[in-house]
Amino acid sequence: MPVCHECGIKMAIHPDDPPWDIFGLPRLLIDEASVDRFLKMVDDPYNCLTLCSGSLGSSSENNVADIVRKHADRIAFAHIRNVKVYDNGDFSEVSHRDCDGDVGVLDIIKAYHDAGFDGYIRPDHGRHIWGEKCRPGYGLYDRALGIMYILGAWDTLDKLAKKG
Repeated sequence: MPVCHECGIKMAIHPDDPPWDIFGLPRLLIDEASVDRFLKMVDDPYNCLTLCSGSLGSSSENNVADIVRKHADRIAFAHIRNVKVYDNGDFSEVSHRDCDGDVGVLDIIKAYHDAGFDGYIRPDHGRHIWGEKCRPGYGLYDRALGIMYILGAWDTLDKLAKKG
């Protein structure tokens, strides 16, 4: 961490995606308890998270907005995406709209906003829409719609805060 301090660079780990064992290999960052443990291992403001709402949100055990509220000061990079979780545990990418998935995107955006988060935020992943041909999971059009959804929600929260 000394070099991070010297250079002003935050290290940010991404949670396991998906948050469950694969081929018998255990995953490390899958829930609030494992995030807590990781951040305490090296309790330093330069040891941070790339908090991915889709990775953590694909497990119904996780309330991503609560994790954001708890660790906003240790999140350097926010990946905001939405997933629909099925009864068998499978999940699929959906639009960023709150009503389309199970992650609670609006609550997550509000948690970042309320914390005064000033790190990087981007829509993570995207569906292929309008006949787009691109790298799987990274549809340009859907991610563009996602950032506008996120920014629209953020702008609304700014306006509501000014009225209060």
